[in-house]
Amino acid sequence: MSRPSKHTDPELAHKLRRRGMLGVAAGATAAALLGAGAPTAAAHGKGHGRPVLPPGRLGIQLYSLRDKVSTLGFAAVFAELEKYGYDEVEYAGYTQGSAGPITLPQLRRLTRDHGLRAIGSHVGYYNDGNPGAYTFAQNLDKVLDDAQALGLKHIGTASGPWRYGATVDGWKRCADEFNEYGAAAKARGMKFYQHNHAEEFSFATDKPAVRLYDVLLAETDPDLVYLEMDIYWAYAGQFRFSRRADGTSAPFDPLRYVLEQPDRYPLFHVKDGERDISARDGYRMVDVGDGDIDYQRFISAVTRTRGGRHDHHWQAEHDNPVESFAFARKSSAHLHSLREKDC
Repeated sequence: MSRPSKHTDPELAHKLRRRGMLGVAAGATAAALLGAGAPTAAAHGKGHGRPVLPPGRLGIQLYSLRDKVSTLGFAAVFAELEKYGYDEVEYAGYTQGSAGPITLPQLRRLTRDHGLRAIGSHVGYYNDGNPGAYTFAQNLDKVLDDAQALGLKHIGTASGPWRYGATVDGWKRCADEFNEYGAAAKARGMKFYQHNHAEEFSFATDKPAVRLYDVLLAETDPDLVYLEMDIYWAYAGQFRFSRRADGTSAPFDPLRYVLEQPDRYPLFHVKDGERDISARDGYRMVDVGDGDIDYQRFISAVTRTRGGRHDHHWQAEHDNPVESFAFARKSSAHLHSLREKDC
C-alpha cells in the first residue's frame, strides 16, 4: 500500500486513512517492522534464537487433508496431527466425506481428545440458486448455531465478495452483508472473517484505479469483520496486480497490509510457493519450507506487533499436496525450526 495519489478514489482513501491504514504513525511502525527486501528463500532463519512461531499457535487447514479424512476418518487424522506437533485445526466443513457418520458433538470431542483446538471454519458466502444452501446468506442462524456447538472463536468464508460483481458499489453491498454477519457472530462471542485469494487484489471494473481489497477494508467495520490472509495468494496477487489496466504502477506488499492494521488479521494461511514468473500467479504451490516465501520474515514481523505472539494463528495449508500427511509433517517441522535472527 502507499499514500493516496491521483489514482486513488478520494472517498476510499479518506476511509482508509480514518481507519489508520494510511496514517503517518502506522506507516512508520510498519516500515520499521518490514525492513528491506522482498520475500525470498535466502533467509529461512534457522539458528539459535527464539522460535519465530509462538507456542500453541500452529494449526492446519483440514482441506489439505481431505483425502485422509475421507478414507481414514477424523480420529486417525487428528492422531497424526497430534504427533506432528499441531495445536489447532481449521475445519473445511464438518464431514469432508469422513469415513462414517459423525455428529458435531463427536467432532468437537475428537478434536479436544487429541489435544487440538478448533480455531475456525470455512462456510460458503452465498448460493443464489438454492435458498436452502448452507451459507451465510441463506442460513446464517444455522451456520452460527453449528459454530457455537463446536466452540469456535472464528467463523468465516473463503468466498470472495463477488456476489454483485467487481464494481466498487458491488463490493460495498457485499461489505454491508459481511458487517451483518460480523454483528451476528459478535453477538455470540465469535469473529466473522474472510479468506482471500489472488483476485481480491485486482481492480474495480468501473473504477480501474481502485483496488478491490481496499474497498473491502474500507467498507467493513473493523470491529465486526476480520481477515484471514492466505499469504501465498496474497503474494500471487502482488505478482498479478501490481500494475493497473492502463499500465501504471500499483505495487503493494501483503505484509504491510497486516502491519498497518494487525488486529484485523487473527488468522493466516501458511502455504508456500516456488517462484516461477512463467506461471500465471508467479509461483507454483509447494510444501511449506520448499518454496520462496520468507516465513521467517513474515511471521517475525507480525509477532513483533503489540500482542502479536498471542493474537494470531498460523494455519499450514496446501491445496493439492502430493502426500498430505507428509505435507503436514514437513510443514510443522519447518515452521517450528524457524528462529529469530541474531541482533
